[in-house]
Amino acid sequence: MTSTTTVPAVALRGGTSIPQLGFGVFQVPDGETAQAVSLALDAGYRSIDTAAVYGNEAGVGAGIAASGLPRDEVFVTSKLWIDSLSREAVRPAYEKSLELLGLDRLDLYLIHWPAPGLGRYVEAWEGLVALQEAGLVGEIGVSNFQPAHLDAIIAATGVTPAVNQVELHPAFAQRALRERHRELGIVTEAWSPLGQGTVLGDPVLGAIADAHGVTPAQVVLRWHLQAGTVAIPKSVTPERIAANLDVLGFELPAEQVAAIDGLDRTDGRIGPDPDAFNG
Repeated sequence: MTSTTTVPAVALRGGTSIPQLGFGVFQVPDGETAQAVSLALDAGYRSIDTAAVYGNEAGVGAGIAASGLPRDEVFVTSKLWIDSLSREAVRPAYEKSLELLGLDRLDLYLIHWPAPGLGRYVEAWEGLVALQEAGLVGEIGVSNFQPAHLDAIIAATGVTPAVNQVELHPAFAQRALRERHRELGIVTEAWSPLGQGTVLGDPVLGAIADAHGVTPAQVVLRWHLQAGTVAIPKSVTPERIAANLDVLGFELPAEQVAAIDGLDRTDGRIGPDPDAFNG
């Protein structure tokens, strides 16, 4: 087993860095979140990703507080929900998240979805920029934004998001979007990095896992790391929480990376289409 203290970090635009493997709490009930976060922090995670709409920010805060870790050792992300997509609604929503988390600032705050049909994501981005200019938040970014959405907010404000958190896994590799991120200097962060388990039974991953003496999930997370992606796997099982972090002791050679790349499918998306989803 490898040391969790060597988890690599990815530099962000504002001069900070985010651990490349974080812990996600999507669909974890608030009453179970504190324990899950405590287990993750005990295992060595130092990045926790939540969102207002998850309804478990209080549990995240309780888990962080119970860990006893210094605040500056835990990178905390939350997200602005669609019901607050206006310039004036951003700060109250942000302050509500801070209150539930029991924190005085976030390391990263994201717009959760562009909801383009509502026509308000640009002004919401202006609100996040204002938060950052006031020194109230560390880094700001977006989630589920397509290239046209990114171009619109950058054109309106001159401020490029630090991160775009998107669905990304071997069956839905988002190559064109990731290339646009590289051009803009945006870090790609993967939600559902394991494809919600749907890809883990693929024989290609099974053969690679057997070759390294690891699990298919560990192979996929290693693939993310080698691509430079930030990944936030979710689990409430102690063994899987630990295993998902233990991916530093092996490396995928180029031919195995190419084999995993070959699992990409045009119909691989699991979640909503960002161009059509409006909440």
